[in-house]
Amino acid sequence: MRGSGRKIVSDGPQERQQLSARIEQRRSAVMAFLRKARPRRNRLTNISIVGSALAAVLTVGPAVGGTRFTGALQGIFSLGDDSIVWRVLCLAAVLLSLAAALSTSLANSHAVAAQVSAAEACNAELDGLEAALAFGQLPTDKAVELYRQYVAKVSFIDDAPQH
Repeated sequence: MRGSGRKIVSDGPQERQQLSARIEQRRSAVMAFLRKARPRRNRLTNISIVGSALAAVLTVGPAVGGTRFTGALQGIFSLGDDSIVWRVLCLAAVLLSLAAALSTSLANSHAVAAQVSAAEACNAELDGLEAALAFGQLPTDKAVELYRQYVAKVSFIDDAPQH
């Protein structure tokens, strides 16, 4: 294998320990990323869902009930003109729709969900690799190759954990 250009990694305990430490460091960085990204993904998703649903709720009353619905709201809130009811409902629906659209766009433009999924998958793969390496089920050179494959999927995550 001399001419293949592939570097053979020694399979000694020191090399295994170094790789194990590198895996642990990378997993720490992945977990730090997930602690920040999961809540962001969830928040953007919830804003989109709730905003869309509330916008629909605000428009269904006038759409189904018409002037009887707006007249009833006018009476409940003691408003002088039912056009105020229409304006408030429409403005609120527009603002909620805008919030939903913006949160969806932000999530998609930053690929938050895809990054979280990739990080979760990488973390699981690194966990399995760490266990296989610790129990001697995998030669170090093969473990290095797998490590490189796994971390390539999360190149958007810095090596050092972010605090």
